[in-house]
Amino acid sequence: MPFAAAISEHPLATHAIGEVVGQVLEQLGPDPDAAVLFATAPFAGAFEDLAAAVRATLAPRCLVGATAMSVIGGGCEVEGTAAISLFAARLDDEVRTVRLDAGGGDGRRRTDHELAGAQGTMLLLAEPRFSVGAHLDELAVVAPELQVLGGIASAPGGNRLAADEVVTDRGAVALVLPGSVAATPVVSQGADAVGEPLVVTRATGSMIDEIAGRPALDLLLAVAAEASPEDRARLARGIELGVAVDERTPELERDDFLLVRVLGADKQRRAVAVGREVAVGTTVQFHVRDRAAADADLRALLAGAPGRAALAFCGTGRGTELFGEPHHDAAIVYEHVESGAVAGMFSAGEIGPIGGRAALHERTASVLLLDEARR
Repeated sequence: MPFAAAISEHPLATHAIGEVVGQVLEQLGPDPDAAVLFATAPFAGAFEDLAAAVRATLAPRCLVGATAMSVIGGGCEVEGTAAISLFAARLDDEVRTVRLDAGGGDGRRRTDHELAGAQGTMLLLAEPRFSVGAHLDELAVVAPELQVLGGIASAPGGNRLAADEVVTDRGAVALVLPGSVAATPVVSQGADAVGEPLVVTRATGSMIDEIAGRPALDLLLAVAAEASPEDRARLARGIELGVAVDERTPELERDDFLLVRVLGADKQRRAVAVGREVAVGTTVQFHVRDRAAADADLRALLAGAPGRAALAFCGTGRGTELFGEPHHDAAIVYEHVESGAVAGMFSAGEIGPIGGRAALHERTASVLLLDEARR
């Protein structure tokens, strides 16, 4: 099997990294093409030493890694306590690492120069200050055939990223897999639509004044009034706005909307505030997200997706907070993949394609399913 993964909850960094590297060596042997390292906040200060230990003992050709609030390994999610998760794979000798620096200048030049025309899949790990949305927009222009999936580091108190021998606290790092590697993205937003898709007719920035010619707040209240008692209860716990990714899609379905939070309302203005700018003419639809919808959506999307191993990036609002119990997403992904090699992290923002375009999400499960390289 060309994939391996391991997790350790030992509180000592030296012991924990020894455990995960030892397990991966037993499963896969040395010198894999790629390795991905995740560690929780208690190990952030030692992340440079952890990455060095992986390079010295496992000796992967390419290494990337990030710190996080919680990590995933196998069917387990370790939330908020000391843990290290390590993934390794034999994929293709054209796998490479790329560093993107924070800020516009150098990071933008690296994106243009190193990734222009790239195809295949990019696993992107970013520090929270990195302009992920702007770089995804740029990649859509310079590398339209490159699918992008990953997450934003989430360790409280400061983060570290690793790219081969470099460990940094800024920018982003990426593992670029060629098209020969079978990589299938699964992005589960875990929400149900309420009401009908309608067009925004007046908006200023992230404040939506009118939808379909009606005050946005009045429309939202009407949608709630017409919903079933169950959906009204779900709306009371939290509302999302689905923003159509591609207006040219003839019949919009759930996976054609990028979900953003409804942050509040201006009662005098009868407007609704959301978590991103929405242009006039955009098609939108209200959604509700809860544990039942999130569970059903992830299971349905994985059911038709091939893969023998997985890298998973779950929003920090999932886990025990959403499902009331640990290990939910990890267990479902672990049951799905043949090898059982699953690793990942809880992210401060998840990256993955929706409606055919890479986007930045929140509270999603963004999973990269991997299979052996197509020879």
